[in-house]
Amino acid sequence: MSRPTIKADLLTASRTSYEQMISLCHQLADPEADFSFVITDKMTEVHWQRDENLRDVLIHLYEWHQLVLTWVRANQAGQVQPFFPAPYNWRTYGKLNQTFIAQHQATTLASAEALLTNSHQEMMTLVGALSNEALFTKQYFAWTGTTALGSYFVSSLSSHYDWASKKIKRQLKADKSK
Repeated sequence: MSRPTIKADLLTASRTSYEQMISLCHQLADPEADFSFVITDKMTEVHWQRDENLRDVLIHLYEWHQLVLTWVRANQAGQVQPFFPAPYNWRTYGKLNQTFIAQHQATTLASAEALLTNSHQEMMTLVGALSNEALFTKQYFAWTGTTALGSYFVSSLSSHYDWASKKIKRQLKADKSK
């Protein structure tokens, strides 16, 4: 599916991608085990090393939902706030991702799933409450800078779920080869 550019497509893509990802999670031989797929030289992105198991992936998604929810709610309430908490920014968000994983080492997989389920619903509700114009008109809100607010939702919903699904599929393939 192409990147959503209207509210209806964002809602549909997010719902569909989420359901597909959750379905893949339930197909894992041992959802609580560390990932056992081989990381190749072509897998240069940090996340291949960072996320050791399904919980880490789900927590990553949950925490990015929290970034969006906190940012949107604060700015809608008139409290000007940047997207990333200090001291992080777009150049250093990789360190923030590592912090998220470190903070959740005691979180169970069941808790991670519950957190993600709830935050997904919160995100979908928030998208549903916004107009198509508010979501996809660049500079509609001063606090989004030159980017449309919907771009943040696409990135943290459907696109992020697609990213997680690729990682889970990699583990499913490893499970089958055992």
